[in-house]
Amino acid sequence: MPDPSSLRDSTQIVLPRRALDGLRDGVRERFTVTVVEGDDHYRIIGSPVEIKAASDYLARNGVAVA
Repeated sequence: MPDPSSLRDSTQIVLPRRALDGLRDGVRERFTVTVVEGDDHYRIIGSPVEIKAASDYLARNGVAVA
């Protein structure tokens, strides 16, 4: 059985709010994901394929995604 944390890591990206400045709408438009706003962070949730593509997009735009 897979480790739950590895599944969660492949289906979401958690970033500080300032990391998505100017990119949030682009992420929503380009990828089939849900962006959930927290007090001080955003959670981008989607399928592993969409999360990988969104992660690549964010990295190309200077956002460090771990």
